[in-house]
Amino acid sequence: MSDENKTIFDVNQIMQMIPHRYPILLIDRVLELVKGESAVCLKNVTINEPHFAGHFPGFPVMPGVLIIEAMAQTAALVVVDFLGEEAQGKVVYFMSIDNARFRKPVTPGDSVHISVEKVQSRGPVWKFKGVATVDGKKCADAIFSAMITDKDSTS
Repeated sequence: MSDENKTIFDVNQIMQMIPHRYPILLIDRVLELVKGESAVCLKNVTINEPHFAGHFPGFPVMPGVLIIEAMAQTAALVVVDFLGEEAQGKVVYFMSIDNARFRKPVTPGDSVHISVEKVQSRGPVWKFKGVATVDGKKCADAIFSAMITDKDSTS
């Protein structure tokens, strides 16, 4: 990857790009971004996150659905960065999640690296392959599709 294709965003810049906020904002930092193609983000998992109160008492495990959501937020950053001003007033919604696999529990203290890579894009529909790792070991992966649309649109 050449340096001209690499961009790094902190959490404040992420919040300017996507509408998510605590407690559902699941990306702390963008480590790599190749415009319109891929991204690697960081999620630092802490015990004070609200889901750990009940998932599971005595053995806190990050819900798999939140790992997939972190992948989707990473993908949304790829889409929004690529579209630039054209993305203003729009939001990225899930359309499908395929072949999701959870291979290793994610627990407080873990730093999760979320990597997404565009598989294809056609108009407003984007398809991605996502992988989440902790210490270089795969903990989850999935193929998913999303659509970018107006925030007001419910169809």
